[in-house]
This record gives sequence, structure tokens and C-alpha cells, in this order.
Amino acid sequence: MLKTCGKRFLLSIVGATFTCLVVLFVAQLQQRNQVEAVPNGREVGMRSLQSLESHDTQEPQRSQSDPQQQDSNPEQGKGFSAYFTKLTRSRREAEKTESNPEVATEKPPMEDITPNDIFIAVKTTKKFHQSRLELLLDTWISRNVQQTYIFTDGEDEELKKRIGSHAINTNCSAAHSRQALSCKMAVEYDKYIESGKKWFCHVDDDNYVNMRTLVKLLSNYPHTQDIYIGKPSLDRPIEATERLGDNLMRPVNFWFATGGAGFCISHGLALKMSPWASGGHFMNTAEKIRLPDDCTIGYIIESVLGVKLIRSNQFHSHLENLQQVPKSELHKQVTLSYGMFENKRNAINMKGAFPVEEDPSRFKSVHCLLYPDTPWCPSYAV
Repeated sequence: MLKTCGKRFLLSIVGATFTCLVVLFVAQLQQRNQVEAVPNGREVGMRSLQSLESHDTQEPQRSQSDPQQQDSNPEQGKGFSAYFTKLTRSRREAEKTESNPEVATEKPPMEDITPNDIFIAVKTTKKFHQSRLELLLDTWISRNVQQTYIFTDGEDEELKKRIGSHAINTNCSAAHSRQALSCKMAVEYDKYIESGKKWFCHVDDDNYVNMRTLVKLLSNYPHTQDIYIGKPSLDRPIEATERLGDNLMRPVNFWFATGGAGFCISHGLALKMSPWASGGHFMNTAEKIRLPDDCTIGYIIESVLGVKLIRSNQFHSHLENLQQVPKSELHKQVTLSYGMFENKRNAINMKGAFPVEEDPSRFKSVHCLLYPDTPWCPSYAV
């Protein structure tokens, strides 16, 4: 019996040893095949280099009959060096393109719009018709009469002679109160809805509007979607109290684009605002939060409808330091302004066609810079 057990044990050891040898042999064959299938580092470098060379249109291609190209084995040692040189050069060219917006390809506009698709509302008061409004009429409005509507608080026959029915007497109070401002904004909104245009843009009587840049900006957004674009005057959302009736109130906070810099609203969003803005509803909505017109616009859009303000640094008001806008960037701005900032004259700092004494707002000089073909611009305005 012991002999039988010993034979069985010996057979088991022999069988296990044979199985291990077979497994090791198969594994060694597989490893050898994988090594042979993977190219070495030099071949990878040369293939990458050849790929770059096939896309490099600036390098002349050698013919297949060139003996120097056919005898490439002695030169393969330089493959890695040439490969990394070309790779570095390609990376630098890509970074240069990204950092230079004039070189980088601009994305195509989302919509092809024209100035006729934009309704520009200018809010003013009769006492500023000569001191402020005439400057706008002589500059940017002169080129955009059909797109511009002036909302004021008194009759002016001279103004009607210049722009006709686009001079709109709102019959609102001439006071600079939140009620009077909201009254004019209510009329602006209703007139815009009647126009059926794609975009509603509001500015004040101390704003210069660059229509070419405005069209370019708005063409990046679909007018059928919810678009509210402008520039806040605060560094945080405004806090207000919403009156709900029956002595009930609740705190609300929201961003709003200041009317002093101008803002634009798409047609699709303007239609959604109707229950709170059309007819006499805008005045009632403004009274719920007891804030001026531009704040009420932000309240309806952000707090009620839940649409976020799109901020744009291309809009400018007299509440910011306008001297920080460089002359070389003026053609990229949508709106400019002038006034007082920290008890100092606040206007674009530029040497233009007119001296500061003759053009304190710098709007005439800006206009001649943008439109040197204007008849009253000096020939050296450029």
C-alpha cells in the first residue's frame, strides 16, 4: 500500500512540473510577440517627425529619387532633435495665435442682423435738449436716425423738424424721480413692442453709441432667446424689499445693468416681460420694489423671470473712470459717456480733432475718429 501511494505522489509532482513548463513557454512566446510589435523610441520619433513634415507646407518636399532621402539611416540619430524642434515651434505658433485676437479666427455671428433690427431708445428731459441732445444729434444719431427714438417730457418743434415722429413726448414728469424715470421707461417698452424689432436698447442722453460695434455684439446672440446684456454699476447684487400686499414683504437681491451705460434686451425676453412691463404694469412693478427704472428692469428679468445678466465691458457710464479707456480701443466700445467722476471732469482722454474747450465731452473727437468722412470733421481728424 505504501508503494502505491509513493507512485501516485511521484506522478503528481511530474504532472505539475510539466504544466508549469508549458505555461512559462507560452508566456515567453506572447511577450516576445508584443516586444516585436511595438516600435522602438527612435521609430516613434521618426514617424512623428514624418507626420509633421507632411503637414509643413513651408518646407520643400524632396522627390523619391533623391539619394539623400533614400539613404536616411545615418541621419536617424538626429530624428529626436528635429522632432522636438518642430514640436516646440508648432506649440509657439499656436500660443501666438491664441494670444493675438486679430490673428485668431473670429467665430461666425449667430445671427446676421443690421442696424434696422435694433430699436434704440434715448431717455432725456426737455431742459437738456440743447445742452446734451444736440450733441448726440450732430454725432452718432445723425447716422442712425431711423433706428433711434428720443423719449422726452415736453414738446419741441425744433426736435421734431430733425427727427420727426421719432421724437416722443411721454407726458411724464420732468423731475428726476424714480416715478418719472419709470414712467418714461414704460413708454419706451411699449413703443419697442409696437416696432416688432429684434432688439431693444436703452441709453441716456449722455451716451455715445457706436452702432457698428453694437451690431457686431448683438449678432453673437439669438434674438428669440432670453438675452439681457449690459454693465452693472455696483460690485454686488442690489438688495431690495418686495412688497407682496397685505403688509407682507420679502427681501430680494438681483443684478441690473445701469441705464447710464446702456443695456439691450432681446425680443424673445421682452415679450416674456409683458405681464410686468406693458401698459401700466411697469409703474406698478417699480412701485413694488420702490427703485428706479433700470433697477426695475433688472428685477423683472433676474428676480421674476430668472434670466441672468450678461456683463459686457463694452458699455460705459459716467459712474466709471472713462480716462482708463485707451484711444486705441475706442472703436471696440459700444457706448461711451461723460460727466463728473470723484469731483473731476470725466471724459475720454484723447488728442482728437477738437480741443477740450470746444469738445469737453470728447464725443465730437470720437465721432471724427470713427467716421472721418463726416462733413464737419477736419481733414486731419484721422
